[in-house]
Amino acid sequence: MIWRIAALVVAALSLGPSFAHVLEAPPRLVDWSPELWRETTVFNGQYRYFAILGAPLDLGAIIASALLALVLRSERPAFRWALAATIAFAVALTVWFGAVAPMNEILAGWTPGPIAADFTAVRNRWEVGHMIVATIKLAGFIAIAMAVVRARPMEVSRE
Repeated sequence: MIWRIAALVVAALSLGPSFAHVLEAPPRLVDWSPELWRETTVFNGQYRYFAILGAPLDLGAIIASALLALVLRSERPAFRWALAATIAFAVALTVWFGAVAPMNEILAGWTPGPIAADFTAVRNRWEVGHMIVATIKLAGFIAIAMAVVRARPMEVSRE
């Protein structure tokens, strides 16, 4: 039972910050000036805890869902869902490294002053990358939930 709950909790905590990016994206992409976007995203530590807590949670979601798959290996439908969750969270992290991390490196080089010539391309890839990651993590969370639902009920002692 503990692995089921642990996998659900860690997956939910991993999904949370990614979903927050999705909720923030519309005004950031449509309404905010480039200066406001740069100030909040790059210079004032808005996303510091996303990195400090997000990275361990993302790795934890992969590990927890893999452990859940191992625990459920004899229960084919539940095992397959847990395995799918493991793959989804691993793919989400891979997409983050491919789409978002390179933009973070560019953002780290920005300084106050004129807006960079490539601002729109960098901002859009950063924002859309986070949205894609959130979508994949949502699929992973759903897969973990399905694994838990499809697993046999735990035996309860009546002593």
